[in-house]
Amino acid sequence: MQRITILGATGSIGASTLDVLARHPEKYQVHALTAHGRVDELAAQCRAFRPARAVVGTAEAAQRLAQLIADLPTSVEYGAQALCDVAASPDTDTVMAAIVGGAGLAPTLAAARAGKKVLLANKEALVMSGQLFMDAVKEHKATLLPIDSEHNAIFQSLPQSYARQPGDSGVARILLTASGGPFLNRAVDTLEDVTPEEACKHPNWVMGRKISVDSATMMNKGLEVIEAHWLFGAPAEMIEVVIHPQSVIHSMVSYVDGSVVAQLGNPDMRTPIAHALAFPERIESGVGQLDLTRMASLQFHRPDYQRFPCLALAFEALRDGGTAPALLNAANEVAVQAFLDRRIGFRDIDRVIGRVMDEIAHGAAASIEAVMEQDARARAAAERVVAGLARA
Repeated sequence: MQRITILGATGSIGASTLDVLARHPEKYQVHALTAHGRVDELAAQCRAFRPARAVVGTAEAAQRLAQLIADLPTSVEYGAQALCDVAASPDTDTVMAAIVGGAGLAPTLAAARAGKKVLLANKEALVMSGQLFMDAVKEHKATLLPIDSEHNAIFQSLPQSYARQPGDSGVARILLTASGGPFLNRAVDTLEDVTPEEACKHPNWVMGRKISVDSATMMNKGLEVIEAHWLFGAPAEMIEVVIHPQSVIHSMVSYVDGSVVAQLGNPDMRTPIAHALAFPERIESGVGQLDLTRMASLQFHRPDYQRFPCLALAFEALRDGGTAPALLNAANEVAVQAFLDRRIGFRDIDRVIGRVMDEIAHGAAASIEAVMEQDARARAAAERVVAGLARA
C-alpha cells in the first residue's frame, strides 16, 4: 500500500490525482491533503478519502475546516511549516507536488530532502532553484518523476540508460510540444484587448486560471523549457519548442540516427499522473484510448516570438542562469495576477517581466535564502511596474 500526500489537493492536478487514486483503493492510501483557502472543497475531499492530516494556509481556514470535518479522524494544521512537515512525514511514501507558484518550493524541497518519491507538478521547484533541488534529490536518494504532460512524455520517450549516461544515449534534441493556447491564430495587433475570460479558455486542457494565462502567453512552455534543462540535463540549444495545436503528441525525443520517439494520448492529466504513481508499472487512469482514425491531421509550427515574447524571455533566463529564472517566475506571477485582476492588459504581462529582468541583476542561486531574496525583490519591482502601467 503506497501512502500519498497531495500538496495542492483542490487544484486541477490534485483533483485528477484523487480521481486516479479512487480507482485503485487496494494500491493507494491518502495520508495528507493540503489546500490554501478552498476549505469547502478540501472538506469534501477529506470526507471522501479520510486522510490522517489536512493542511490549509491560515488559522482562520484551519478553524473552519476543523468545524466542517469534526467527526473525522483527520488532524487539521495550517501554515508553511505544516506543509513542509506533511511533505517530509515518515508516514508518507509519495508526494504529489501540485501547489502552483513559489509557495510550492519549500514543501517540495522538503519532500526531496526526506527521500520521498516526488511526483513533480510544481514547476517552480526547478525553475527557481534547479541545481539546489536536483542536488537534494541526488543527495537524499529521492525519486523524481515529472507530471507535466510534456516532461512525462519525454521521460517515457528517453532510453532507460539516459539517467545513468545522458551523454552516451544518442539523444540529439528534446522536442517540447505546445498547443499554442487560445490565441494561436488571433491577429497579434488585437492581443492588447484580450480579457481574462478569453485567456482562460484553453482549447484542449482544463486548468486553473494562472496556468491557463501562462499557456496563453506561452510562459508555461518557457517554464517547461527551464524544467527540461534540469530534469534531463539538456542545454538550451538542445531543447526545441514545437507548436502542435491538437495536443495529441505530448512531446518527442529526436535521436542522432534520425529516429524520433513520441508519446501520444488524449489530452488528460490523469495519464501522466497514473504513469508516475505506478511507475515502472501501468495502471488504469480513467482516460479513454486514443483513436488515431479520428485524427484528421496533426499540425506542427515553429513558435512566433512576436506573438509569444514570454517564451523568448524564458530562453533568455535559462541562458543567463543563476537567479534569472527565479526573477522571471516571480515577475510573471505578479503580472498574471494583475492581469486577472484587470489592473493591466494582456500584453503588459511580458512588459512587466522584461522590465524586471532588466532592472534586477541576477546572481548565483547558491542557497534557498538567496533565491527567495531575489524572488522578493522581483515581486516588489513587478508591483511597481504594474502600478505604473495601471496609471498610464
